[in-house]
Amino acid sequence: MPADALRRRFWSVAHRGADAADALPDEGRLGSFDRATGWLNSGPLTAESLRGRVVLVGFWTYTCVNWLRTLPYLRAWHAAYADAGLTIVGVHTPEFGFEHDVANVEARTRALGIEYPVALDADYGVWNDFANHYWPAVYLADASGRLRYHHFGESDYAMTEMAVQQLLMAAGAAEVDLGLAQPQAHGLEVAADWSTLRSPETYLGYGQSDGFASEDAAQYDRPRRYSVHPELPLNAWDLAGEWTQTRTAAVLHEAGGRLAYAFHARDVNLVMGPSVPGTAVPFRVLLDGQPVGDAHGTDVDEGGHGLLDRQDTYQLVRQRGRIADRLVEVEFEEDGVELYCVTFG
Repeated sequence: MPADALRRRFWSVAHRGADAADALPDEGRLGSFDRATGWLNSGPLTAESLRGRVVLVGFWTYTCVNWLRTLPYLRAWHAAYADAGLTIVGVHTPEFGFEHDVANVEARTRALGIEYPVALDADYGVWNDFANHYWPAVYLADASGRLRYHHFGESDYAMTEMAVQQLLMAAGAAEVDLGLAQPQAHGLEVAADWSTLRSPETYLGYGQSDGFASEDAAQYDRPRRYSVHPELPLNAWDLAGEWTQTRTAAVLHEAGGRLAYAFHARDVNLVMGPSVPGTAVPFRVLLDGQPVGDAHGTDVDEGGHGLLDRQDTYQLVRQRGRIADRLVEVEFEEDGVELYCVTFG
């Protein structure tokens, strides 16, 4: 929305007060949390127990970079509006197998500074009750339990926050601050540079893979020795060394294995983990065959060195200059590595 239109909407909230909530549509009732498989930061919550509070339900999974880039706003809204009557419920619905591990989710919840309640949704029960299809997704309910607003994906933070403000005032909250959050983001939480982004999210398991230069359906689920094609076109990728491409991941069987990807973006991120939880595998990142230098991401140093010690999203590259077609390579010093998905920003 253009800045002047957003400003007019903002001032309409400030001057009309609680009546502004009438402009939001009625989208049905707040879904049930009965099929949550567990809870973090809270005992079990229900739609009935939340009656009287404005509720923001946010679907997430901890490796999703699109959700990670919304997290600074969720933390800021929790800090700004919890005392005024807002409850944020994060619904963690896992995408990858390791995201079903409660210990992994607990650790990342703490590390990411999430203090609001989290419903664990290992069986997709809450996801299905909301008829949801996306990470991230936001559903906003008023104090009577009616859904009044939803948003899928990134962006529109100001509109979401103004909807929160409207519903809080309609519920009788006093002195709601009508300023808009301007959170400071770091690392993976920094918004993508959409103007230079030319590379798509790419899965490395054959169930959803695209762009694999050495794709061979006859070799699925069995070890195979690969070598990187000498000329990878933009958004193509390849492997070197002995790997097995499974439905969900590329699994490395020997030291020195390598992933290469021809990309065009500011950032390169890789969802990966050790095959045996609790172990650690050193790796190195190169750009166009050279040490990554000052284009290193938060999970590697200037020499491109990093340590794979958890199942998570790792930021490998954040370029600070002109964005052009580049080749990123990730080489692992030991075997026992699982690569799931490459994302960009």
